Amino acid sequence: MTILDGKKVSNDIKTEIAAEVQKMKDAGEKVPHLAAVIVGDDGASLTYVGSKVRSCERVGFESTMVRMSHTTSELELLDKIKELNQNDDIDGFIIQLPLPPQINTQRVLMAVDPSKDVDGFHPENFGRMALDMSTFIPATPFGILELLERYKVDTKGKHTVVIGRSHIVGRPMSILMSRKGWPGNSTVTLTHSNTKNITQIISQADIVISALGVPNFLKAEMVKDDAVVIDVGITRVEDASRPKGYRIVGDVDFDEVSKKASFITPVPGGVGPMTIAMLLKNTLLAREQRSGSKIGQR
Repeated sequence: MTILDGKKVSNDIKTEIAAEVQKMKDAGEKVPHLAAVIVGDDGASLTYVGSKVRSCERVGFESTMVRMSHTTSELELLDKIKELNQNDDIDGFIIQLPLPPQINTQRVLMAVDPSKDVDGFHPENFGRMALDMSTFIPATPFGILELLERYKVDTKGKHTVVIGRSHIVGRPMSILMSRKGWPGNSTVTLTHSNTKNITQIISQADIVISALGVPNFLKAEMVKDDAVVIDVGITRVEDASRPKGYRIVGDVDFDEVSKKASFITPVPGGVGPMTIAMLLKNTLLAREQRSGSKIGQR
């Protein structure tokens, strides 16, 4: 069994990006600039955005955090997005989700300039991804692909089962794993809450990608021997014995499933760190695109 160490790989990627940024600095070029917009005071969102800002500092990016009140109207947020779209100093920006209930999330994401949409959420970028065109791949799926590639996990002709159909992880993963190329060329089954015989389907999978958000959903008896298991789930579970009062739990019963898997991601330390690393990579690609270079993405 091999641990797909997202913490190590993400650090490798950040080191590679930092070297690219240093070349830009040495050549007197503008370095990439990432902005993040956060609306409200959600603790998890603030922690996540703070981590993104620190990662920008590590690789030499410029970064801007835009804080807006939880009472911000949709119109006010759209005005801020327009301002960021028109700011030539900003290469890419993200809108931290979730947004307050008074704001239509889809309308907001549609307003982001696709050339600055480093989250890869805009329909134009999603469509380009589905057509195997150069674009920004959503950071979490991009990170999973990178893990599979760097650990040389064979995906060709394999049966991949994706659990969960979100637009951020499940649906894009189903498209990416079935594309021509590597990682890809697998036969994909996309499962969700209305899938019948889901346990039977999972038991036939060579590769399982779980993005359900249900702690310890995937049990050892549900996966076959030597399956590749990718755990995207991140759930806070109350735990009075921990200093923060909670622990982070994935979708996979790691202790038991790891005894059967050929490759498996831990939680934490698996897919999570990769998400921020690939957001940085998308921002570097956005900078290269805006300076006239080709996007070096799949």
